[in-house]
Amino acid sequence: MKLTNLKVNHLKNPLGFSVKNPSFSFQVEESTGRHLKSARIRVSRTEDMADLVYDSGARTDISSLSFIPEQEFEGGIRYYWDVCAEADNGDTGVSSVAWFEGGCGEEEWSADWIASPLDKEVQPVMYREFTLDAPVSEVARARLYISGLGVYEAGLNGEKAGEECLAPFYNDYRFWIQYQTYDVTQLLCPGENVLSIMLGDGWYKGRFSYLDEARVTEIYGDKFLAAAQLLITYKDGSQQKITTDEDWKCLPSPVLFSNIYDGEVYDANRDFRDGSGKICARAKEEAVPVSRTSAPKAKLTERLSVPVTIHERLRPVSLLMTPAGEQVLDFGQEITGWVEFDCKAEKGTRIYLQYGEILQDGNFYRDNLRTAKAEFTYISDGSSAHVRPHFTFYGFRYVKVTGITLTQENLDSFVFEACAVYSDLERTGRITTANEKVNRLIENTLWGQKGNFLDVPTDCPQRDERLGWTGDAQVFCQTASYHMDTAAFYRKYLKDMRYEQRINQGAVPFVVPDVLSVARENMGQEAPDMTANTWGEAGSCAWGDAATIIPWTLYQFYGDKGLLAETYENMKQWTDFIIHMDETYCGGGRLWQVGFHFADWLALDNPDKDSCFGRTDSYYVASVYYLYSSLLTAKAAAVLGKKEDEAYYGRIAQEVRDAIRKEYITPGGRVAIDTQTALVLAIYFDIIPEEFMEKTASRLKKMLQENGMHLNTGFVGTAYLCQALTKAGLVKEAYTLLFQEDYPSWLYEVNMGATTVWERWNSVLPDGKISGTGMNSLNHYAYGAVSEWIYKSVCGIAPDEAAVGFKKAVLAPCPDRRLSWVKGEFSSASGVYTSAWAYEEDGIRCEVRIPFDCTARFVVPDGMVLKAVDGAGQEALKALPLETVKSLTLEAGSYQLLLQEA
Repeated sequence: MKLTNLKVNHLKNPLGFSVKNPSFSFQVEESTGRHLKSARIRVSRTEDMADLVYDSGARTDISSLSFIPEQEFEGGIRYYWDVCAEADNGDTGVSSVAWFEGGCGEEEWSADWIASPLDKEVQPVMYREFTLDAPVSEVARARLYISGLGVYEAGLNGEKAGEECLAPFYNDYRFWIQYQTYDVTQLLCPGENVLSIMLGDGWYKGRFSYLDEARVTEIYGDKFLAAAQLLITYKDGSQQKITTDEDWKCLPSPVLFSNIYDGEVYDANRDFRDGSGKICARAKEEAVPVSRTSAPKAKLTERLSVPVTIHERLRPVSLLMTPAGEQVLDFGQEITGWVEFDCKAEKGTRIYLQYGEILQDGNFYRDNLRTAKAEFTYISDGSSAHVRPHFTFYGFRYVKVTGITLTQENLDSFVFEACAVYSDLERTGRITTANEKVNRLIENTLWGQKGNFLDVPTDCPQRDERLGWTGDAQVFCQTASYHMDTAAFYRKYLKDMRYEQRINQGAVPFVVPDVLSVARENMGQEAPDMTANTWGEAGSCAWGDAATIIPWTLYQFYGDKGLLAETYENMKQWTDFIIHMDETYCGGGRLWQVGFHFADWLALDNPDKDSCFGRTDSYYVASVYYLYSSLLTAKAAAVLGKKEDEAYYGRIAQEVRDAIRKEYITPGGRVAIDTQTALVLAIYFDIIPEEFMEKTASRLKKMLQENGMHLNTGFVGTAYLCQALTKAGLVKEAYTLLFQEDYPSWLYEVNMGATTVWERWNSVLPDGKISGTGMNSLNHYAYGAVSEWIYKSVCGIAPDEAAVGFKKAVLAPCPDRRLSWVKGEFSSASGVYTSAWAYEEDGIRCEVRIPFDCTARFVVPDGMVLKAVDGAGQEALKALPLETVKSLTLEAGSYQLLLQEA
């Protein structure tokens, strides 16, 4: 037996996160058994596990998905832990040792907040010089606990503390501010040391949001602030603490300007460090004392954000000399991040980079970024340097370079690299098929996630927006959770959402964090009344339902009941808000027929081609989501043992379903709203009674045929389109949509050279021209939700609510000859599932693997029969009347199944 993938709060070896009530999880591999009999979790203060502070003992109630021990752990201490496990056949194993370490603990925080005394437009550096109380060889460990507003980079003796970017990240700074913990033991040196904090505007202070033509600044604050303490522990147990106070100094940073949208200007001539990383003489002459300031109203707390780091480094695939005479680097892939390069240029040389997503007529182009300048300027001091931005990021594929002359011969000497920056999420899903264009589509959806999962699930990473739109997050969350382990990432997002809901009567803002409402308030606009049609930047169907759909998706994928309990407040608040709107403004008829709704946003079926709204009645869409959120809240209540809530929300859900059927389904079984999206929702959410399913499916098929077998759905309809078709027995039609290569379709984007997913089906026209600049992102992942269907139905790996966390799965592949073969792998919270199928001479051969302690129900596709099964327990399987089997349960192990057409 091999025990792997040890995580605390869904993170490997987390540093600086709360450890008060940690959730432990692990996986079992290579066991001769099939199920977990018992497990034992031990926690020690030492890596040799000799100083135990917790020992669960061997227990049969420990789940590999989540175990929360009956005690809290202290901050500021590194704990080590392991798992011992036994299988049902007596096979045993012991894991390697993992660790976790919390922040310093609230009672240990003694640092003051300090502010820059410089003009508020000047990006500052704050620093403190100190010497160690003992030789560096006597240092046992050193931890830096720090936060800075807007964004910061901490350095010790000229070396950056940690590998993270853009700390303290983006949350609603009105309610909470995160501090980070860095292990800086190896950065200390003999003699004089210097601790420095560079600060940039970031989300907190800089220009942000699209309101007022994106001129809004200082949304959360107008001062640069920092709080830090460096705790050095010596081998004899003594400690030395360096904290932010009036002894710190401040001077202008070499970053002359920084902004999330506009980029950065860096003047190397203003660098404050000498060659050894200490403060240079010129900088010391300019330095002035910092100002001690009162702490922000928001609570300073241990981090919840997953680290944001560089994950891939891409070299240019080509250097283009455009018809306009521009030097443009093509990195071949649209990413989020920045470009770094090596430079040795004459003193005063200004090297200017501009970032864009697409070329037009072969020339550099960025008009679709709206007011975002998306640029970087480096002013050389004449020395050799590695150049990078510090406090911004870009969404780009192309970079225009001026200020230096590039040739194919000298390009390598600059070592230009595009750095892909996103939250540190483990990749969990992989699918390859016989169709390279479909493969590219799947990769596009993955790159869309990478590019938009930068601390917050954003809508786009390039223009003057980059906001945490809840609608986009909701429709993509299952795809996201197949591609990557999203539990810790969404946990932080949902915490911000709860804060916002508490001041919005349960309504979920359009964006989280709710920067739009804060910006409007700062512009002097009155807060809207929570009335029928004007409740501010919150309360739209499908967008607000992120509060129920994301928590339930996390529970399905990761099986962490503690996380569900934590986020149940999100679910309940949102559903109660809808009920309030119904009962206050809609007569309690269990239909949501009031207010503003994005609904099927950007659908193509509206006759008014200038409108962003789909043709499907927004109140129909709202009522369907009313049903869904009520139902999910009832399910969550059942899991958590909240019997009264379960009964209440379950009754609401049934009443809403009945009301929708009465209002929108005719006595003859016709959906009264005749759009693709309306029928898709009726099928997927069981609105249409079973006896009318065939009629509804037939109508949806005819609508597709009338549209040349093309979709015209928007954000809501597209998310469920192929899944609804599959549910209605129209698998062939779902594949036809997937394989379409002309507009509008997913592969149209691939054929047009897309390397991510577009905001609009026609973001780029067939002639290569951008279709518009008002709202047109080429990295906008919502339509990438089709990958959920590819995982579930093409590949055939789906969760089973009967045993969450993929302890049970549904393996229901739906082969199609036009694809010929598929191979898929999903590293679930319970272990690795594989599912592959291929057309062969004697039929369709399926190969599946189910991980330890799991079972899967294999579903025979419609129109096919099962001819043979080989694998674990095959003698019992061979005894089955295979040709009559519609599904069979498979235990852990590997299997080959042969299917033939009936």
